[in-house]
Amino acid sequence: MPCPHFKITITQRSRGQSAVAGAAYQSGEKLFSEYDLKWKSYSEKQGIVYTEIMLPANAPPEYSDRNTLWNSVEKNEKQWNSQLARRIVLALPREVPADQYPAMLRDFCREHFVSQGMCVDFAIHDKGDGNPHAHIMLTMRAMDELGKWLPKSRKVYDLDENGERIRLPSGNWKSHKEDTVDWNDQSKAEIWRHGWEVITNDYLERNNRPERVDLRSFERQGIDLAPTIHLGPAVTQMEKRGIETDMGNLNREIKQVNRTLLMIRKLIADLQSWIAELREKRNKLIKEMREPTLPELLTQYLDARRDERSDWSVSGQRKGTAMDLQKVSHAVVYLQEHEISTPEDLQKHLDEKQVVFDDLDGQIHDKEKRMRDIQSQIKAWDSVERLLPVHHEYITIGWKGKKEKFYQAHKAEIDEYNKAFRLLIKLYPDKKVPISSLRAELEKLPAEIADLKPQLDAVKADLDELKTVRSIISPPEEKPQEKGESRITVTQAPKEKASVIDRLHEKQEYVKERDRQTPPVKKKSLSRENEL
Repeated sequence: MPCPHFKITITQRSRGQSAVAGAAYQSGEKLFSEYDLKWKSYSEKQGIVYTEIMLPANAPPEYSDRNTLWNSVEKNEKQWNSQLARRIVLALPREVPADQYPAMLRDFCREHFVSQGMCVDFAIHDKGDGNPHAHIMLTMRAMDELGKWLPKSRKVYDLDENGERIRLPSGNWKSHKEDTVDWNDQSKAEIWRHGWEVITNDYLERNNRPERVDLRSFERQGIDLAPTIHLGPAVTQMEKRGIETDMGNLNREIKQVNRTLLMIRKLIADLQSWIAELREKRNKLIKEMREPTLPELLTQYLDARRDERSDWSVSGQRKGTAMDLQKVSHAVVYLQEHEISTPEDLQKHLDEKQVVFDDLDGQIHDKEKRMRDIQSQIKAWDSVERLLPVHHEYITIGWKGKKEKFYQAHKAEIDEYNKAFRLLIKLYPDKKVPISSLRAELEKLPAEIADLKPQLDAVKADLDELKTVRSIISPPEEKPQEKGESRITVTQAPKEKASVIDRLHEKQEYVKERDRQTPPVKKKSLSRENEL
């Protein structure tokens, strides 16, 4: 199944990031940054199979050079906290031939970025490890018709009900800033994700692949499955080296449980459909005929199968009968043990299994959600403990300029501390975080989920038994008769699949007709033939 990964980030100078460095990384080139007068070299990076720059019609031709483009971007951003570029990392479908990846990205970028006035720099990475993906860098300023960078925002004066400017007590006019383009709107992210989804599915269809990708969350798709947690680069590298981590183990457990849940849901849906079909067939039976029970249908199935093997060798008949007898006996015992004899009994039994499954599903979902919540709280607690000295030093600085300088030097740490502290205060207003209890609960939850797994397996095993019963009572349709094959058949309604009882009636008519036309074969001659 194609991976639905699609991540959008912003390259920010306040975090010490550089647009030139980002372009060098994704292209695997050595570029010179005119902003800090340093070389950004990634020429030894492996797995870069394709790079390309796409420009709108009004962009200067020299921007097709990567070094020129991104140095121009950084030159026009004067602030210490400027946003330099938008970056997108997206997964490429392994089901599509690799030589079609550049065309896929061109179609996507042309429709959603270049047509809107953005310059696009994209690269395809593939180390051959089953994770082909693409990096896309986008400019964040529009350009005029001469290719000059335009401001990101403009001042707009606020007006009163009479359309007049509003004077502030300071004497200035009240105003606010508005973006000159809508590229930063949150709705754009959803549009871009859907656009890549459409492009991916289009190329999958072109290559006659049945897979489809959906970039919406499980919740928005209406899928009741637990999402896996984001591992991050450090944990991912540890897992790749074969080092098991708590987060990796949790994801593996979530995936295993999700697979079981999906299989059980499919089984329940199939069995519900079969029971409905069985009821419909039963209602069409001749009213005078006594309604057979499910065990009787299983027994009659043996007779029908025996008749079908009438022209087999004696050895083949014995083997076939033994196999059918074992299969039917097992099904009859199952029905008797659960006191099932009619479609209504089947429906009642399946409804009971549905209730058990829904209860287990709900328990697993709640426990997995609790695990994720506890992990986020423990992570926040660890951040607060680790970064408390930096935060304390920051809040004790009295001079505004010195405090701002310290903040810029430790922005990532201070922001991480504040985010973690806000989360804990929201959950524990008294500032008493039961960290020991949380860690102990987190250790117990995977075992509690594992304890529910045998119950899920039991439900699945029971549904598999029902599936076996269905295969006997409602076997697949027989293959069309080969040309030239002589066979006596009974006319039945077109486009209607024959039930077991219909097939038994047909077989009885066939046996009667065969007995009238063919003299009985003596056992002695049959035995002699078998000896030959």
